[in-house]
Formats: sequence, structure tokens, C-alpha cells
Amino acid sequence: MGVRAAYTVRVAEDPADREACFAVRKEVFVAEQGVPEDIEYDAYDAVAVHVLAVREDGLPLGTGRLLHGEAAAGKTGGDPEVGSLGRLAVSRAARGLGVGAALVRAVEDAARARGLTAVDLHAQTHALGFYARLGYEAYGPEFPDAGIPHRAMRRSL
Repeated sequence: MGVRAAYTVRVAEDPADREACFAVRKEVFVAEQGVPEDIEYDAYDAVAVHVLAVREDGLPLGTGRLLHGEAAAGKTGGDPEVGSLGRLAVSRAARGLGVGAALVRAVEDAARARGLTAVDLHAQTHALGFYARLGYEAYGPEFPDAGIPHRAMRRSL
């Protein structure tokens, strides 16, 4: 490719942005990874802060979400100062462009803006190195989620 595609990352504010987030998740998790569609979308989508990476021409490239407060409690051990990063997905065409790292940083910025002191996530085991390079540390045993092996990770902000 050679030339880095220009994109922006922003909080998904309107219904069109949220639909773009869901379209990327469907492409990556449902179509590529075989996650059943009925478990990909959940009640937390209504209360999460969604972030969206969009190419200059408007094509959605990636997404992620932040859960905080009660919505995050089940994923963070109940600590109200810890947010939960999840549903991070980058379209196949955008991989290797830094979109994933930019989305993680956007989620962290949203967490800081809400007074959170750390972010937890459940990483697919093949992505542990990616998150480790961004400062996340794995803890606890490996566990399955949607039939895919995961590990819990945390980064203090």
C-alpha cells in the first residue's frame, strides 16, 4: 500500500455513527470470526461509549466501546474506577494502519474524561502482544468467550 490512509477517530455521537460501529463489528466478529450475531450485540450497547475510526471518504474502519459504572462492574471486579474496553474491531482492509491503537487510546481518553483510573479488557489470546505493547498487563487464567480463548488485561491510566 505504501501510503497511509488518512482517518479520524471520534466518539460515536449519533445513530449513523453507532450503525457504522455495528457494521464493523458484524464484519469482524460475526462474518470473520463466527461469533453468533445474537451474542455480539447486547444491552450494554445502549449505555456504552462507542468510538469509531473513519476514513476521509467516510468509510468506517474500526470501532471499540467503553463500559463504565454499573455496566462495567461484572467485567472489572466491581471497581467503580475501572472501565471496560470491549468490542474492539478493525476491518480487514484497515489492519496495519494503526487504527486499533488509535481506538484503544480514544477509549482510554473517554475513560479519563469520566474520572476512571484504569481500563480492563478481555483480549483474544492472539491479540495479547498488541495490548501489551499499549501498556496492558495480563492477569488471571485463560477463559473462553464465544468459543474463542481470552485473557483479562488491565492498564492504569
